[in-house]
Amino acid sequence: MCGIAGVRRLDGQPVDVELLAAMAKRLTHRGPDDMGFWSDGPVGLAHTRLSIIDLGSSTQPMAGAGDRAHLVFNGEILNYRALRAELTYPFRTAGDTEVLLALYEKDGPAGVSRLRGQFAYAIHDSNSGETHLWRDRLGILPLYYYLDDHVFAFASEIKALLPVLPSVRVDEESLHGYLAHRSVPAPHTMIDGVRKLPQGHHLVLDAAGRPRIRPYWELPVDGPRAPVPAEEAVRLVGDALDEAVREALVADVPVGAYLSGGVDSSLICALVAKAREGAGLRTYSAGFGDPRMDELPWARKVAGIVGSEHHDVAVTAEDFRDTLATLSWHRDAPLSEPADVAVFRLAELARRDVKVVLSGEGSDELFGGYPKHRFARATRLAGLLPAAPRRALLASLERALPARAARLGIALRALAEPDYPERVRAWFAPFTRSERLGLVGREPVRDTLTPYRRGQGDALRRMLYADAHTWLADNLLERGDRMSMAASLELRPPFLDHRLVELAFRLPSSVKVRHGVTKWVVKEVARRHLPDDVVDRAKSGFKVPLDAWFRGGLRDMARDLLTGPSSFVAARLDPAAVRRLLTEHESGDRNEQPRIWTLLSLEVWHRELKSRT
Repeated sequence: MCGIAGVRRLDGQPVDVELLAAMAKRLTHRGPDDMGFWSDGPVGLAHTRLSIIDLGSSTQPMAGAGDRAHLVFNGEILNYRALRAELTYPFRTAGDTEVLLALYEKDGPAGVSRLRGQFAYAIHDSNSGETHLWRDRLGILPLYYYLDDHVFAFASEIKALLPVLPSVRVDEESLHGYLAHRSVPAPHTMIDGVRKLPQGHHLVLDAAGRPRIRPYWELPVDGPRAPVPAEEAVRLVGDALDEAVREALVADVPVGAYLSGGVDSSLICALVAKAREGAGLRTYSAGFGDPRMDELPWARKVAGIVGSEHHDVAVTAEDFRDTLATLSWHRDAPLSEPADVAVFRLAELARRDVKVVLSGEGSDELFGGYPKHRFARATRLAGLLPAAPRRALLASLERALPARAARLGIALRALAEPDYPERVRAWFAPFTRSERLGLVGREPVRDTLTPYRRGQGDALRRMLYADAHTWLADNLLERGDRMSMAASLELRPPFLDHRLVELAFRLPSSVKVRHGVTKWVVKEVARRHLPDDVVDRAKSGFKVPLDAWFRGGLRDMARDLLTGPSSFVAARLDPAAVRRLLTEHESGDRNEQPRIWTLLSLEVWHRELKSRT
């Protein structure tokens, strides 16, 4: 991976090279191996490099043949060798970067459709005066931009855009989005005026400075065109994933893999071992010293099965206290989940040995791996019951639950919401709609429910469509990129090969949740490579024991930050509601950990932002 940035002055004044340098300096963790600049009048580009392919060449910014086009690129084009063989172009390097310039020379902006991999890149065309930005189909890699009457700027991370902004202010409307999603839905961010380019989109700023943003790829909205037998689905997914893993191993540096012990990462590791025919594989896991949540014994078991050299790290409450502020700065937003800290510690561990790791990210969102996916139909049918009595009944049941029944509480909160899109969102929302209104004190202006309305087909398909556009793109992939890049480590998720994604959305829901078994088709593929006890064990996920920590080692920290006189949360939200959350959790009557974490992350992020701007 790398860091990219650029500035285009719309008033015709020369670009400030010191501004470019300041932007690049904030991206050195993304590219510690090299830094480069190019400027020509009102346009300038910057690049920081983490060398993965063509280590001795492919420096950036890179000029195309005849100096017409100049490029900065972050990512990996996994089919670059096949494309190089097809293109007639005077290549000067051996890597994937120059392939983007060759494709642009041949096909123009449409060349992006031929790429496989993960990428965010920009090309300035001196002949047309246009500046182009592209982001990969699933949003694996980030790209942000800012535009006003005087300047257009873009960068891999928001922090690199802050030197361009006339002022740094929180987007107040994004608070609603954050409290509803644990992240801010595209195209908005927590910073006023800064936008994220949505997944699978192309932005062009024409010679007059007018932007156009359009999708070049979209998830299939409609359902399967023809029935797919279950065994055929297993074969198709197995073959596609096997190919995706083989392509993801393309690198001129060592490649490792994350191994939680769950079915997704275990399957990826098994396929890597198969592709390497017994050659050395290094795997990495994180644990918490809590037998209720620790998967380390399973990770070690799978490491023994696939023959990997395995390493693990213990994550403690002190890690959260000591790294929360720094990681909030890296995330450019509140840490949406406690697991962010664990993912960073895992990346730190892996970076000691390798520059690239593979992960199992994306499988749950494509194939129906969460407990909520069993209840997709119930989420839809709940609307047949009258809203007011349904809400009153389920709310009373949720309040009566013991603190340990957190998953059941999530289900009751979701099914109590009045309309279908809100019920789908509520499965992952830290606060319900009424709770958000109570905290913020007003209705949101923006409508962030579009992905929950747009999907078609059966209830599970619609839920997965929403997951791919919200939870996956705006939360999990953002987390994966930032926490790995904070350690200068490249993360590759083979499940998000776009051909496998398209296949997943062509398959019927009956092979995803089958007889109550979530992610059935993936588990059947895994059964070909792993023992049944690994495949069939209950899903655990990357859980962190914050419910106990917020009653113990992190209790005073949370209360001081959220209720103190300088608290951003206390000033922007209802302080009485915040104190009530803390008190109910500390008493043990309720498990308010997700909501406390959401507010604590917001507070820490805002304090860190203020201290650095």
